[in-house]
Amino acid sequence: MKKYTDIYALFKEEPTAKQFFDQLPDYVRDQINTRANGVNSFESLKNYADNLLRGDD
Repeated sequence: MKKYTDIYALFKEEPTAKQFFDQLPDYVRDQINTRANGVNSFESLKNYADNLLRGDD
């Protein structure tokens, strides 16, 4: 699994991660954006989104 410096580097290198992010509800995207430096792979993005969608921050 490739790691990136932050979510922005992830989006630049993996367009599918950006597409996934863009389809998430606004409140989930807002929460993820507050921790952009902590999201360093597509896997971590998916896990974080899943946790937020379940309501377990």
